[in-house]
Amino acid sequence: MSVKIQFDGETLYCQLNGEIDHHTTLPIRLDIDDRIENCRPQKVILDFTDVTFMDSSGIGLVMGRYKLLSEFNGKLEVTGLSSNSYKVMRLAGLDRIANISKGVK
Repeated sequence: MSVKIQFDGETLYCQLNGEIDHHTTLPIRLDIDDRIENCRPQKVILDFTDVTFMDSSGIGLVMGRYKLLSEFNGKLEVTGLSSNSYKVMRLAGLDRIANISKGVK
C-alpha cells in the first residue's frame, strides 16, 4: 500500500494504491494526516482507483480523515471506489459525511 499526495493550494489529492487493511493503514494515515495538518486544505480527495483490496480499515481511513478535516471546516471527497467498496461505504453511512463516487471501471 502506498499513497501519492499532491497539494494545489486548496485541495489535497491522495492517490491510494494497493491493499488497504489493518497492516497497511497506519503509515498511510500518518502521511495524510501530516499533510492535512501542515497544509490545512479546503478539500481532501481520497482516490481509491488503484486500490486492489479493502477491508473495514478503509472505512476507518475515511472516517478519521473526516474527523481531522472537520476541525477546520474542510471537505472530504472519496473517488474511484469499486462497486463493492462503494456499497460498503454507503452502508457504513459515509455518504452522509463525504461525497463518495464509484470509479470508471
